[in-house]
Amino acid sequence: MKETEDSVFQKAMDGVAPLKEGGRKNIPKSVPQPTLGQQQRRRDAVAERGEEGDRNPLTLGEIERVNPFDVLAWKKDGVQPRVFRHLAQGKYPIEATLDLHQRTLKQARADVFRFIRSSSAHGFRSVVIAHGRGDRSDDPAKLKGYVAHWLVELQDVIGFHSAPRRHGGTGATIVLIRKSPSQKEENRERHGLKSDLTQRID
Repeated sequence: MKETEDSVFQKAMDGVAPLKEGGRKNIPKSVPQPTLGQQQRRRDAVAERGEEGDRNPLTLGEIERVNPFDVLAWKKDGVQPRVFRHLAQGKYPIEATLDLHQRTLKQARADVFRFIRSSSAHGFRSVVIAHGRGDRSDDPAKLKGYVAHWLVELQDVIGFHSAPRRHGGTGATIVLIRKSPSQKEENRERHGLKSDLTQRID
């Protein structure tokens, strides 16, 4: 006897239990994108956990503390006194500013690392970090002291000095960033000097 389509289908479905009432789930056609606020909260959470991986060398351990009104000043060997003096006087154009007010220590650590790395990538030479004095804090000048310590740890930083009053005074620090390879080459060409490559070839 030839089976009908209905009987074949019935055999194929034998033993298959129907979904219970309410067991269906509506699958959205697209995943909703996070809002700008959600994206910022996620970035803050990452910074709070310090998840910069091994790329971020900045310490969160014990450091030498500073006072709220201390003038910060440091430079690497080789930085010319005239250059450092001009930095301290704010004579170089400020190309970028990082505001650390209302940031936690871990967030500030991530912010400073990314800021200096980004500034170096853009070829900026003189930037400002506004950390505040912390003179009214329960832990005075804590963030200011850590910023000073972190800047010494960063290879791209070759000097820094507390800013002139117009740029924030002792509540901010002007940072001098090392020249990129292309900037060094431009400087050699401007002064009629041979590049390292040309010198090796000669």
